[in-house]
Amino acid sequence: MAKVCLECNDKIVGREDKKFCSDSCRNAYNNKMNKDQNNLMRNVNNKLRKNYRILCELNPEDKTKTTRNKLLSKGFDFEFFTSIYQTKTGNTYYFLYDQGYMAIENDGFVLVKKDS
Repeated sequence: MAKVCLECNDKIVGREDKKFCSDSCRNAYNNKMNKDQNNLMRNVNNKLRKNYRILCELNPEDKTKTTRNKLLSKGFDFEFFTSIYQTKTGNTYYFLYDQGYMAIENDGFVLVKKDS
């Protein structure tokens, strides 16, 4: 029984364990399998990426301060983050991957970067 490509159903020639007839079919198949499955996932991922870019832009030195208004003016959305870190002293940091922020007095924020 001849094997057929998982992407285009053409006959596969070559090794017995091949699943695709070409690199382009393999790439097309994997791109379809790994794409965001719906608009909600795509939108959440876009918001996380945007928030991350904003924190990276405002925090080039790995620790700085900014204001709520500055974050909001750049389009930062406080509802989207990847993790929360609670310190032993009770401070709460919200992180987007390795970039984090913590609220301080007078609508200010401390921006930090986790050590790798």
